[in-house]
Amino acid sequence: MWCIPEVSADYVAAMEDVLDLYEEPYDAKRPMVCFDESPKQLIAEVRERIRATPGRTEYFDVEYKRNGVRDLMMISEPKLGLRKVLVTERRTKIEFAQTMKHIAEMYPDADVVRVVLDNLNTHKMASLYEAFPPEEARAIARKLKFHYTPKHGSWLNMAEMEFSVLARTCLAGRVPDEANLRRRIHANIAERNAKCQPINWRFTIRDARRKLHRLYPSTVA
Repeated sequence: MWCIPEVSADYVAAMEDVLDLYEEPYDAKRPMVCFDESPKQLIAEVRERIRATPGRTEYFDVEYKRNGVRDLMMISEPKLGLRKVLVTERRTKIEFAQTMKHIAEMYPDADVVRVVLDNLNTHKMASLYEAFPPEEARAIARKLKFHYTPKHGSWLNMAEMEFSVLARTCLAGRVPDEANLRRRIHANIAERNAKCQPINWRFTIRDARRKLHRLYPSTVA
C-alpha cells in the first residue's frame, strides 16, 4: 500500500518537474529516458525438477544453490515503447557511469538526453569523473540532464513499471546463472520492443494538485 509522504516542498518540486517532462510531446533532439536498477539473485537447483504431467503435480527440492547476484540496469524510452537492460556484476558508481555513457551513445544526434532517475547515492554526475578521464566525463555530462524523482517517490519512475513486467513475465522463479538470465531478458525485451507500444502515462500535474493537494505546503491549512 502506498503511503502519503511527509509534506515537503522538495517532494512537490521534484514531482512536478518529472510530471511536466512526461507531458511533453516526443522530441528526437531532446529524448527522455527513464533509468532504474534492480538486483537479481541467481539461484540454481541442486536436484533436477520432476516436471508436471497430466494428473501429476510438479515436484522440486526446496534446497538450492546461490550463484551470486547481478544488477539489472533498465533503460526505458516510454514515449516510443522501447527498453534495454544491461546486466552488471556490481552496482557501484562505475557501473552507473558506464550505463550513462551507454545512454549518451544511444542518441548521437540528440542535443540532450533527459534522464529520469532516483536519488541513489551513486546516481550523480560526479560518478562520471570516478569512471572516466575528465574530458570524457564532461562530454558525457553535457549530453545528459538528470531529472530526479522525489525521495519516496519512485512510483513516478516509469522504469519501475518495466521491472514489474520483467518480474512477472520472464524472471519469476529461480534463475540459475548469468547466461540464463541474459537469455531470458533478451528474448523478453526483443519481443516487447517489436511491438513498440508506448507507456500511456495519465497522471498529470493537474491530477497531482487535485488528488495530492495535501502534499503541497502552500495549500495545507
